Amino acid sequence: MASQYLTLYKIIVLYMLKRSDVELSKSQIYDFILGNEYTTFMTLQEAFGELSDQKLINEHKKRNRTFLELTEAGEEALHFFIGQMNPEIRLQIDAYLKENKIKLRNESSIIADYNKRADGQYVARLVVKEMGEDLINIELTVPTESMADSVCARWHDKSSSIYSYITDQLLNDAD
Repeated sequence: MASQYLTLYKIIVLYMLKRSDVELSKSQIYDFILGNEYTTFMTLQEAFGELSDQKLINEHKKRNRTFLELTEAGEEALHFFIGQMNPEIRLQIDAYLKENKIKLRNESSIIADYNKRADGQYVARLVVKEMGEDLINIELTVPTESMADSVCARWHDKSSSIYSYITDQLLNDAD
């Protein structure tokens, strides 16, 4: 019986990845599944592990977040097993993705990450994406990891005003 439920949780994850217009992070999927009390954190961890081991999803990290991508094999598995998922759950997922579209897009479209260079300095890469394309992409070199971390943390809150300031300064003639 437990494996039947684990299969259901895996189908839910695959369905969410298929239906979403934006790249979803593990935490966003956790929010939906745990928020609806479908299962526990540990069981969902097991489902993610099996999906990854079976090559039904790919995981990639951006700073401190893990994003998931549906593979071709994952799409095939979803097509095969979709009938095992209650249509009511599908409606809940579709409603969640629709109601939270802007929030999910913002969480996935504002990217901040940093790397250490060979010379010991750090490069913070700050990106805002719109429709899958970079709207702005800034690389900022700073001397310490704590500064790089701070820059990345602030980017999420200030990216919109920074983008507006830069475009205003570069595109407006009045000075």
